[in-house]
Amino acid sequence: MHIDLYLVLGSAVVGLLVGLTGMGGGALMTPMLVLLFGVTPSAAIASDLMAALFMKPAGVAIHWRRRTVNSDVVKFLCLGSVPAAFLGTYVMHLMGQSAAAEHQLQILLGSALIIGALAILYRSIFIEATPKGTDHVAVRRLPTVVVGAVGGFMVGLTSVGAGSLILVLLVMVYPKLRNDHLVGTDLAQSLPLTLSATLGALVFGHVNFSLTTSIIIGSVPMVIVGSLMSSRSNGYLLRRVITGVVLLSGLKYVGLPTTALGVVAVLVAAFITLNALRHWAAQKRFALADVALVPQPVQNVVSLLPSRLDGDL
Repeated sequence: MHIDLYLVLGSAVVGLLVGLTGMGGGALMTPMLVLLFGVTPSAAIASDLMAALFMKPAGVAIHWRRRTVNSDVVKFLCLGSVPAAFLGTYVMHLMGQSAAAEHQLQILLGSALIIGALAILYRSIFIEATPKGTDHVAVRRLPTVVVGAVGGFMVGLTSVGAGSLILVLLVMVYPKLRNDHLVGTDLAQSLPLTLSATLGALVFGHVNFSLTTSIIIGSVPMVIVGSLMSSRSNGYLLRRVITGVVLLSGLKYVGLPTTALGVVAVLVAAFITLNALRHWAAQKRFALADVALVPQPVQNVVSLLPSRLDGDL
């Protein structure tokens, strides 16, 4: 079995980004495999699904320990997502592996990446910014099964959607559920979903084991490292940069001309820059507001202390 060192290094970078930002690996790993390493879309999707099966358990265990998983919602999501994910891999199998079929799959993958990027953007604006909600909600059975089915089919067909599309659909069905419970619930249901899609990929013979082994060796340890680092870093800007890259990758897949792609890249860069400046300005205002709440005598005492000690207070 051949291990590609460059692929291991590339997968390590993707794993680190997934761990740092919590974003779905399908929106990052598959474009890297296709665009940088020339892997066919069908092989990239199948190998990414199998690698994801090794990347997710640690995150699921953390959320179970923190009790941020709504098991009832997970159950009904899986009723839709598990069979739909297997169906997605079967549809990919029916498309075949000819050059025309791979091109069609590439367009579908690009469309999924565009939808995923927009879903991530929606998540960052409306989900992460919303105040904390409740821990418990009444399960809406039919809508939850439908969300699982739509997301599961997308994941089985393109490997994209478990960490973006399903989460956005979940917040529409359960707008009062707390953010951490949304993320934990989505991550927990994505494990059986990914297992189903992986089994489908194995049954229909799309998995390249040498490719998958290189991905697992590089990505799995770095996902853990990134998760440990994420509590000490601010992934705000990084998530938006990655979202922009995912969007541009999707547009390239669907055949957007190079000139138009360059224009979109400039607009995306401008949007990220303005968004980051606005975020940092808001943080500065909050910091100044916190200082203003400190009694003036305490502020006077702090101002007299040596600057060397300021960082310790």
